[in-house]
Amino acid sequence: MTVYQPTLKQLQYLVALHEHGHFGRAADACFVSQSTLSAGLRDLEALLGVTLVERTKRAVRFTPLGNAVVEKAHRILRETEELSDLVQSSGKPLSGEVRMSVIPTIAPFLLPRMLPRLRRERPNLKLFLREEPSQAAIESLHHGRADCVLLALPYATGEVEKETIELDAFFVAFPNDDPRNPPEEVGPEIIDEHRLLLLEDGHCLKDHALAACNRPELRASATMIGTSLHTLVQMVDNGLGLTMLPEMAIDAGILNGTNVVARPLISPHANREIALVWRKNSPRSEEFRLLADELRAG
Repeated sequence: MTVYQPTLKQLQYLVALHEHGHFGRAADACFVSQSTLSAGLRDLEALLGVTLVERTKRAVRFTPLGNAVVEKAHRILRETEELSDLVQSSGKPLSGEVRMSVIPTIAPFLLPRMLPRLRRERPNLKLFLREEPSQAAIESLHHGRADCVLLALPYATGEVEKETIELDAFFVAFPNDDPRNPPEEVGPEIIDEHRLLLLEDGHCLKDHALAACNRPELRASATMIGTSLHTLVQMVDNGLGLTMLPEMAIDAGILNGTNVVARPLISPHANREIALVWRKNSPRSEEFRLLADELRAG
């Protein structure tokens, strides 16, 4: 009896639809037309003899069995990636494709000074970068969409290996004419919780900054309205409050052209750990450690 097995492409279509919840966006993510993706999923359901997705004009709903198949598909696709990684790692180190997710509070500040040297020293490395928040980046890692993630710790990453790139100190940024005349070094106790501007939820930098201050009332009182560090700097420059910035952003010139002054925060944990993480027991672990060395050297 002939047994027909789902193809990897069909499983990729199914996972993409589950992730995006929309046929058009899933097709875009897979770089195919919507009709091609729809046909592939219909073929998959016909092959299995079950309904995986309930289609309506308003929504896409996965059946309970469909959700179970998606979980299995994730594992199959991840193991397929690891098979490719195993073969690739047997060749010249850092000479193939690496898909790296980077969080938004690192990407624009750290990568510009690291990538030129990496391109010069590793011309055969094809580094594909994707900027996304920490949670989405870790999901991409564990679902096989990313090979490694450059992010800030501490953060709940699941089963991963890591290499520390650097420690990134926190600074408190004030308007230049701030009436409180901030000292050369700022202790958490003098931060006015009613004027503190932080990033909106979803950015781990907010949690790291608040943890560095170790003042629970800041979490309740801070105005979390910034969508990016650049936005926060503009708010401070216009006298709307004060904020906390990582040293790498200051070194990259985020305060250039403003009247904002930044003073180092003095507390026992006034920094975040910048690290490269990848799936535990990955066959490319040594390659990622070498990549971390290259990033540190940058």
